[in-house]
Amino acid sequence: MNRTTLTGREQGVKPAGGEERETEPARRLDADPRWAAALLAALLTTAAFCTADVVARSYPFGSHTRSVNDLGNQYVPFHAHLWDLLHGRADGGVVFNWQSGYGSSFLPDIGTYVSSPFALLVGVFPRDEIDLAVYVITVLKTAVAGAAMAWLLLSLRRGRWWAAGILGTSYALCGWSLALASFNPMWLDGLIALPLLCLVGEWAMAGRRPLPSVLIVALAWIANFYTAYMATLGAALVLLLRLVLAELPWRRAPAVVGRAAVVVGLGVGLAAPLVIVVYSGTKHAYPGREGHFAPVGADDLFARLLPTTYSYSSPALYVGITALVLALALPFHRKVPVRVRAGWTVLVLAVALSLQWAPTSLAWHAFAAPNGSSYRQAFVLCALLVIAAWHALAYGLPDWRALGPAAVLLALVAAVAGRSTLTQQHSHHTWPVVLLAAAGALGGLALLSLRNGRPLLAGLAAVLLIGAQFGEAAATSAVATHMRLGQMDDYAPWGDRQQRESDAVAEADAWPRYRTEPGRDQTVANDPMMVGGQGSQYYSSLTADVLSRTMTSLGDGWTSRGRSLQSLDNPVTDAVFSVGARVHNPPDPHQKWLPQGGGPSTVTREDVPPLVTVRPAAARTTPAAFGPSPYRNQELLLGTRVYTLPRTTLSGARKGDEARGLLVDGAQTLTARCRAGSEAFLWAPHYSGTAQLAGGEQQLYRSDAEGTKIAAMQPLGTVRASGQIRIDLKPNRLSRVPAQGAVGCLDTGRLHAAVQQLKATGATEVTVSDGTLHARLPAGSTGTAVVAAPRIAGWRCSAGGDEVAASEFHGLIAVPLGASATSLTCTFHPPGLRLGTAVGGASLLTLILLGAFSALRRRTAVRSGERTTTAH
Repeated sequence: MNRTTLTGREQGVKPAGGEERETEPARRLDADPRWAAALLAALLTTAAFCTADVVARSYPFGSHTRSVNDLGNQYVPFHAHLWDLLHGRADGGVVFNWQSGYGSSFLPDIGTYVSSPFALLVGVFPRDEIDLAVYVITVLKTAVAGAAMAWLLLSLRRGRWWAAGILGTSYALCGWSLALASFNPMWLDGLIALPLLCLVGEWAMAGRRPLPSVLIVALAWIANFYTAYMATLGAALVLLLRLVLAELPWRRAPAVVGRAAVVVGLGVGLAAPLVIVVYSGTKHAYPGREGHFAPVGADDLFARLLPTTYSYSSPALYVGITALVLALALPFHRKVPVRVRAGWTVLVLAVALSLQWAPTSLAWHAFAAPNGSSYRQAFVLCALLVIAAWHALAYGLPDWRALGPAAVLLALVAAVAGRSTLTQQHSHHTWPVVLLAAAGALGGLALLSLRNGRPLLAGLAAVLLIGAQFGEAAATSAVATHMRLGQMDDYAPWGDRQQRESDAVAEADAWPRYRTEPGRDQTVANDPMMVGGQGSQYYSSLTADVLSRTMTSLGDGWTSRGRSLQSLDNPVTDAVFSVGARVHNPPDPHQKWLPQGGGPSTVTREDVPPLVTVRPAAARTTPAAFGPSPYRNQELLLGTRVYTLPRTTLSGARKGDEARGLLVDGAQTLTARCRAGSEAFLWAPHYSGTAQLAGGEQQLYRSDAEGTKIAAMQPLGTVRASGQIRIDLKPNRLSRVPAQGAVGCLDTGRLHAAVQQLKATGATEVTVSDGTLHARLPAGSTGTAVVAAPRIAGWRCSAGGDEVAASEFHGLIAVPLGASATSLTCTFHPPGLRLGTAVGGASLLTLILLGAFSALRRRTAVRSGERTTTAH
């Protein structure tokens, strides 16, 4: 950590290629070409990115929404909740989110989705422009990534500043950025982190700037630890190669590696309070899909090197034809030292092969198979291609002996890629763009080599290279935007529908006296964060296992294999979770597959118990586990029998299907008998289609055969005086309904009596702030206090001032009460926060001590020098 260690020629450091590196000259910042290169890269990136959206008529420049897949379902809502936090309008705080999943830990979500410093910019936008805020943040992050790479290139080796700016743009607008990260904006922090971490490696080689290095590492890991991990691995590979090429004395190289390791360790340690909390959150999350790696073929791999190709499941390696030609020319460029040519070529090939091998792919993804794209680390290879291209340019322009073989290799890449369906399905625009970009790249490089000091030719070459990069990047981005919109679910940006929902929720909201559900007819999976209220809807990579399993046992539906919970429109669960107001919305007109119909958002209100209820002493014993029937499971939580489960008959049912459920293939009828006046419900989690009780409202059920989504229990209407139930089923695919137990008839009178009993013994007052809940209980309360919130890990409670362990009552928080308990206080402590804080504190203390020791050594050295001068 000593700034005087290994600095410049006096320590015998040789840069790549054996030439001695000039010491950094003392000059004004405005004379440093890195600033000009970074500015050019940022401007080109911004212009190309926005131009692509203009061409694609995508938001905010057109009528097509950007909110596809998780961008609309997760990331925009999390930024909306961050906006509410910044403006003091959220129910909860940094530690706990009372709005989603009936109460969820929020710090892990912050670390996963909105911990980037850029995310704070949402606070300067109006709340109803949250989609624009996320778009601006996305563009800004992408531009900063280009600027950071341009700065790095000129730090590695001097060269033309405008060429560094072009290559910085090619990195910022690489295929990975355009195809994946542009709608996963938190990943863009990794795109920024990689060149900055490579700079940290450069400073470690020179023994300079230890404090900024530690802060950069810490910010990278705080902003997005997932891609920061990949970026750290990539930067480590770059540093090791730089050490090999520098030909350091064998004793000096370990010192550099050790210095870099200390910097990374301290930086990650400073980020530990967030990183360890996120890691702990994944341990308590509902398990997602188990991914299995399967490498793509060479034709698809090469196709993704070309512009305007798109695929979610193959590595997006496009960096622009100019950068690709230069990288291909590097092995043949005789002005570049052999060691440099060989080193960067081998590193690029090695990383490319690591993308295609299952063990190394797993290592790149932190030893957890990704749920989705298997090539999330592709941006590292894109960076290496750009750095290799810079070395081919910075040592001197490649001549025809290098560009000729590069052109041949480019033709071979195109020939192999031509066999891929990725190019065949887009051949009408892929090949014209490839030809124009190749002509611009090769023409520009040829003009540069022929200019002989003539500025006109140099300017024309720059125009050709910039134009080629700009055009192909804009075309690639536009195609990716169009393809995503055609292949993934999409959601409308904030508009009249969301505003009506938000107004209806705000008018009915009385938290924490009761919850307000934003409604089953949701706009996005995280509606509570978007429009307000306190619902069961919640979609996160960190959705708690106990929440998902509890709600599924109660008849709730979900998507994303259990990590995206829906609203359960049921009066029994509303009573259990203290849902006193429920918003009913018309179908979302943006979703064309839904039955279309207008109308305002309406609100129904129910008399429900408070958030904290008191159950009899018998509840202290371990309650019976949930069974297969969601109706009986709801009764266990309510404490009263309120359902009748009649025998059902399915017309045309096939024999032998009862174990897995009865097959429904075409229009069929489900019949049963119940008491007149009761409310009929249908639970059919693996049914997809419509169900309608005679004389009732048609309800839509959504599930799939792959098990990524199941349908929620829904109310069908009131049973007629005859007691006959006839449910018309019209499936949209081959489906199943339970052989028995699909229909439940609710006795509303019994439910009302149960609610009144729970109100009479429940808390008289409940207050909530961030992760703390306080309730006043009636005098003489005994038994078990049950909090209407999932018993996720991290809750600690005290009853009457006595610290007690928070136990579980069918997935909810339960606290045994003593004879004198008149109050209950529960506090949430995110798992891992204590350990993370300890690690972070130790790292900060170590950093302070090292800084003090370094300052003391410098002062001692100065005084020693002064005494020596005085003696002479």
